Amino acid sequence: MRINKYIAQAGIVSRRKADELILNGNVKVNGAVMREPGYDVDNGDKVEVNGRIIDNNQEKVYLLVNKPLNMITAASDDKDRETVMEIIKDVDARLFPVGRLDYNTTGALIMTNDGDISYRITHPKHEMDKTYRALVKGVISPEKAARLRKGVDIGGFMTSRAKVKIIKGNSHSTLVEISIHEGKNRQVRKMFAAVGNPVQTLERIAIGEIRLGRLKQGHYRKLNREEIEYLKNC
Repeated sequence: MRINKYIAQAGIVSRRKADELILNGNVKVNGAVMREPGYDVDNGDKVEVNGRIIDNNQEKVYLLVNKPLNMITAASDDKDRETVMEIIKDVDARLFPVGRLDYNTTGALIMTNDGDISYRITHPKHEMDKTYRALVKGVISPEKAARLRKGVDIGGFMTSRAKVKIIKGNSHSTLVEISIHEGKNRQVRKMFAAVGNPVQTLERIAIGEIRLGRLKQGHYRKLNREEIEYLKNC
C-alpha cells in the first residue's frame, strides 16, 4: 500500500495532506525520513508521522456532527477557540473533521478516522453535493435563481451549476436551499452576495445523501451501515 494511503487510512490526515507531510520530511519509515509519496509500505515497516508511530489497524469510526455557531472545524485552534472536538470528547478514537464548515455556519459535518472516506467526500472529482439552507436578505427573483443555478463569479472563480430551491420568502428575506459540489472558502455566502442577497444565517443540512435530520446542534450520531457503504462507493 502506498504510504500516503497508509497514513490516510490510519486517520491521521487526508491523502493530499499526507503527501505534503511526506514531501516536507515529516514522515519516517523504520527511522529514516521518507520523501517518496509512492513508497509501498511493507508488513513490519514502522511508520512515524511527526515523531508518532501510527497504527493502520484501528477500528474505523464514522460520526455525523451538528456543528453549532462560533465553533472551529479543526482538531485544535491557536487562538484557543472552541473546536468541534469538544462535541466528541467522549469518543475513544482519534477522529478528524472531513472538510470545513465556517465558524459562523451550522450544520452537518462528518468526523472519522478513515482517510479514504475523507478523500471521497472532499476531492472535487467525486462531485459530492453539499446542501445548505440559507436565510438571505431580500427577494430571490427567478432571474437571480437562474444565475445561481448556472454559476456566478465569486471573485475570479466561476462556480459550477448549482441546485436551487426557494422554500419561502417575503419582501424582507428569502429561505433558500442550495446544493453545490465545490468547496471554496465561504462559497455559498459569496454566491448569494454576487446576486445581491447577503446571507443572514446558513446551515448545512446534507452531505450527499446523508442528511442532518433532527440531530440537535452540539450533538452527534454514528453513521449507519447503509450510510457508510454509500460513502465508500460514491
